[in-house]
Amino acid sequence: MERSGGHASERSLTSDPAAEAAKEAGLTYTTDGEPGIRRVRKGKRFDYIGPEAKVIRDAATLDRIRSLAIPPAWEHVWISTRPRGHLQATGRDSRGRKQHRYHPRWREVRDANKFDRMAGFAKALPRIRRRVARDLGRDRLPKEKVVATIVRLLETTYARIGNEEYAQQNHSFGLTTLRNRHVQVNGSSVRFLFKGKSGREVHVGITDRRVARVVKRCEELPGQNLFQYIDSDGERRTLTSDDVNQYMRDVTGEDFTAKDFRTWAGTMLAACALRQVTAFDSEADAKRNVIAVIDTVAQKLGHTRAVCRRSYVHPAVVDAYTEGVLGTLDAKSDEAAVLALLRRRSRKGVPQTRAA
Repeated sequence: MERSGGHASERSLTSDPAAEAAKEAGLTYTTDGEPGIRRVRKGKRFDYIGPEAKVIRDAATLDRIRSLAIPPAWEHVWISTRPRGHLQATGRDSRGRKQHRYHPRWREVRDANKFDRMAGFAKALPRIRRRVARDLGRDRLPKEKVVATIVRLLETTYARIGNEEYAQQNHSFGLTTLRNRHVQVNGSSVRFLFKGKSGREVHVGITDRRVARVVKRCEELPGQNLFQYIDSDGERRTLTSDDVNQYMRDVTGEDFTAKDFRTWAGTMLAACALRQVTAFDSEADAKRNVIAVIDTVAQKLGHTRAVCRRSYVHPAVVDAYTEGVLGTLDAKSDEAAVLALLRRRSRKGVPQTRAA
């Protein structure tokens, strides 16, 4: 019998990272469960209907709605009545996927907070790796062993953690929602092929004997879900992203999550690539080099250039390159060099956000 290994979140609203970021940004935390503005097509244009069933005619409100650039193809559009709500609009795209529009200020604070965590996450990585190595050596197929396998894959493949709602509604997958059909194990080699976020085909893999052994044992369990484990009662349970994030919190003693691996990966990939780029003779050369590196990193992470630059490459890395000091960092490893850079820039109070 299979049971869900997840558990309902008991965190209060005030401990929700989105709510905290909204408060820090001076915004109101909003959800699309609140009364909002609806969009109704009228020929070649749209009317916007307020919560009281009246057409919106206020110029400021209409200007705000237009600034959100909600695609005409979206259906079931909800728009916040609050100009300073952190969530400004939601809707379903042509493929039925839920999409969001956020207040620009909320995105700035969220991205800055993400980068502020990087030095702490980098410092915790050795501890995470030691725990993963120990748990991969456990007997049989307990929860800790399977979670450790996913954490190893998060770090080495840059894949997303996964969300069951996306898997069910959009047929897009991440590590915790993979099905048996998405994996091929050949000796110590493990290869994954699946449709990820935004319909992008993801093809990643790892050569690791212990990981391959765990994945093979998971694959042999009944059911379609790949990553399952056997609990102390001998019951088969499905692993969830909540299980992975709780593991991260238990190991580090801090609120790090699976998403931090991708931010750290983007920063590390960019730093290593920029350290090897030919020296530049002008500001224009430097800009071209940075764009080329960001494009490479974006491709590996499955993002656009703008999203990658804004949310996945720490601004201090780009600043160090354009200032000509990135290549002079002296450390035993690239990770140590980047960590030293982030700490140095943090002490200097360098701004943590930069336009894409």
